[in-house]
Amino acid sequence: MKQYSIAEIMNFLPHRYPFLLIDRVVELVSGERITALKNVTINEPFFQGHFPGTPIMPGVLILEAMAQAGGILALDSMPEELRGAVIYFMGMDKVRFRKPVVPGDQLIFEIRALKQRAKAVKMAGIAKVEDNIVAEAEMMASFGEKK
Repeated sequence: MKQYSIAEIMNFLPHRYPFLLIDRVVELVSGERITALKNVTINEPFFQGHFPGTPIMPGVLILEAMAQAGGILALDSMPEELRGAVIYFMGMDKVRFRKPVVPGDQLIFEIRALKQRAKAVKMAGIAKVEDNIVAEAEMMASFGEKK
């Protein structure tokens, strides 16, 4: 079981502020599953317009954060010599939003690998606040060339 800090996450993902949406990996089992978190604060730039007076985290950004957690799992699961490839979000299925996410929430992402091939991966994930599922989806991604 592995854990990653924000500095280590930045070694996996090319995303940077304000689009890096994972703060910490609390548990990762290569090739199997990841648990990651995001602390949602009122300082997030999207809250200025979504929605003034009633800040709600956009669902697409919850999915993006799930995909980023899945990307860390996929890249960590690759052989060392293949790491460094760019991973592209290809699609999502079975997406459901259950409850709004607001400032002060801590999003916990639980992603598990369903299939991984040389150039593609399929994962299933849920996003939770406390013990309540707020979103779920199946996601597909493909690997680009190693930089």
